Amino acid sequence: MTNSGRRPLAKPLAAAVLGACLAGCYTTRPADGGGQTSFAGERVVRAADIAVPAGYRIEPIARGLTFPTGVAFDAAGVPHVVESGYSYGEVWTVPRLLRIERDGSTREIARGDRNGPWTGVAFANGSFYVAEGGELEGGRILRIQPDGRVSAIVSGLPSVGDHHTNGPAIGPDGKIYFGQGTATNSGVVGEDNAQFGWLKRQPDFHDIPCQDITLTGQNFESADPIRPAGGRATTGAFSAFGTPTRAGQVISGRVPCNGAIMRVAPEGGTVELVAWGLRNPFGLAFAADGQLYVTENAFDDRGSRPVWGAGDVLWRITPGSWYGWPDHAEGQSVTKSDFKPPGKPQPLALLARPPGTPPRPAAILGVHASANGVDFSRSAAFGHVGRAFIAEFGDQSPTVGKVLHPVGFRVVTVDTGNGRIEDFAVNRGERNGPASKIGGGGLERPLGLRFSPDGQSLYLVDFGVLLMSEKGPAPQQRTGVLWRVAREGRP
Repeated sequence: MTNSGRRPLAKPLAAAVLGACLAGCYTTRPADGGGQTSFAGERVVRAADIAVPAGYRIEPIARGLTFPTGVAFDAAGVPHVVESGYSYGEVWTVPRLLRIERDGSTREIARGDRNGPWTGVAFANGSFYVAEGGELEGGRILRIQPDGRVSAIVSGLPSVGDHHTNGPAIGPDGKIYFGQGTATNSGVVGEDNAQFGWLKRQPDFHDIPCQDITLTGQNFESADPIRPAGGRATTGAFSAFGTPTRAGQVISGRVPCNGAIMRVAPEGGTVELVAWGLRNPFGLAFAADGQLYVTENAFDDRGSRPVWGAGDVLWRITPGSWYGWPDHAEGQSVTKSDFKPPGKPQPLALLARPPGTPPRPAAILGVHASANGVDFSRSAAFGHVGRAFIAEFGDQSPTVGKVLHPVGFRVVTVDTGNGRIEDFAVNRGERNGPASKIGGGGLERPLGLRFSPDGQSLYLVDFGVLLMSEKGPAPQQRTGVLWRVAREGRP
């Protein structure tokens, strides 16, 4: 499998004919995403149903987890997992940090309150650092000591919208790097945000830019789902729902902000901006040379300003750069016809003066693949040294946009030099998809991953079963799994 970026056909006429055929097929066929299935009872877990390269083996380490999102290792090399405490679908549980014992049992180290999701975890300087998504009270970066004491080194992050506070990763400078997702799909608050649940809780919330921006003045009309009288509302970019904007209007920026990578010292202090213009920077990892890479969840075909056909991206991060959101996808302008949703308007630019020119992605992954956790192999004992490993959570069709077959639900590797993408762990079978869709006991939704401290094993966090329908997500508790991949013959 290779880079999924678009490649032009040799003949423009052939491209037009093929495009018309594909568009007709796309619009008439029903959505068939990986979560569009049924599930009941206990999850079957069977490693033999997962294909990994020859010479490798995969095995379950812990089962029955509820919404696990990340894994890290303490000073003794013992794996610890965070359970989110929240899932799309407005399902609330308890966010927890769990120690994974040798027999697969778990021991609770710390727990949070109703301010999940806990989206990831890292370990440094004798403590765990957790990204708390902050669906109710705003995002935080938590420090958890081995005895379970919890303190916040950063609070008040703008994380009560669609996307949350993500990461974290420990930089070569010793600082804690983390991502902050955007409040909206594409810069405009709309009906889709009410469906996510947060708009009724936070009617004045909207995306916050990292520096001053000037708007083109585009406004979007939609139904009003939050006021008793209903009716219609007109909303502009980077503004609260029902607030129109005008051409030339300046929106003030500040840090912390949305759609950004930021960092902070391990003891807390001033939050520093690293890069911005990223819709949902989820997975962060440093390569052996100290270069930061980030996975970005790209646009959905939803809301007042839908964008179609945007692949998820692996970015090589240059500090101080702008990566294009909300007016670019994959480094290209969303005003290109490639990004026009079938039967909907062509997206137009929201920013009158772009803050910069987006660079080329390190790799472009599948549309709606939900490329999330990322780490780099660094040990010849495991192999693939220097390649990025990415967990693809899988599509959430139909609510994020239609797919004609499941996308994602696997682990891939990326050569960051040429953007080549190859499967590493994928369910066996005649078609792709999670085990709940295609049968068997393999992967459901790979979300986080990390190599062990010695580099010889890859630990993979499988969120568990997440069903999807027109009504939205339906996550299934106690279906999460922690998997381990290693070379044959190694302990």
